[in-house]
Amino acid sequence: MEKVKALVLRAAGINCDLETEHALKLAGAEADRIHINRMIENPQLLNEYSIMVFPGGFSYGDDVAAGRILANQIKHHLADGVRKFIDDGKLVLGICNGFQVLVKAGILPNMDNGFSHDAVTITYNDSGKFEDRWVYLEPVSDRCVFLDRGRRIYLPIAHGEGKIVTKDSGTLDRIKNDAFIAFRYVDENGNEGGFPINPNGSTDSIAGLTDTTGRVLGLMPHPERFVRKTQHPHWTRIKDKLDGGDGMSIFTNAVKYIKENL
Repeated sequence: MEKVKALVLRAAGINCDLETEHALKLAGAEADRIHINRMIENPQLLNEYSIMVFPGGFSYGDDVAAGRILANQIKHHLADGVRKFIDDGKLVLGICNGFQVLVKAGILPNMDNGFSHDAVTITYNDSGKFEDRWVYLEPVSDRCVFLDRGRRIYLPIAHGEGKIVTKDSGTLDRIKNDAFIAFRYVDENGNEGGFPINPNGSTDSIAGLTDTTGRVLGLMPHPERFVRKTQHPHWTRIKDKLDGGDGMSIFTNAVKYIKENL
């Protein structure tokens, strides 16, 4: 595929759509920002795209719970379209609030894989406050096409509800054993730990999830906010050690996958 078209879904309160569009374009895709209402009016628009991104922000003011209202719109109006999108071999990415949407819509850990609707959720940080800091992420999944296995990355977080929890220990065991974990929070040496290494108290240090196909990724950190080395908080001191922004790997891997497989 020569032309890779990406869709960045917008809704009231979303505020990272422009940065996400920019990152996709840097990666070589054509990117459009489209409001959820336009998608509901014409679900066939999904057929024009091969990458769909749910960006960060505070959709609908995070009323009820973070991402819940937008998730309900997806469940009640676009579930079949999203299912077909994934079944057709296309990619879905959810960032921060977008990850919350994917979980609460039942898209992650999987739409049709036997998980109950409340098997996984994302709730308030253990600190009880909004956390805005940089974190290290260790890729875990061997099947997620967005990741570079073995490449630890450094990204910013900005959320008040980022703690990933499972319904019970059996659900956690299944998520671990069946490779649904995409990223874990670690320190610069790859070791897990408490706060602030794990900035929200997420179970098993989980920072991101994938599905059974490996073509859906949700993560709390923001890759679109580190696509140039000058966005690193210490770039003037370590600029000679930086090779662009770590977040670009997620977008370039997505575009590369579509070019090679669709």
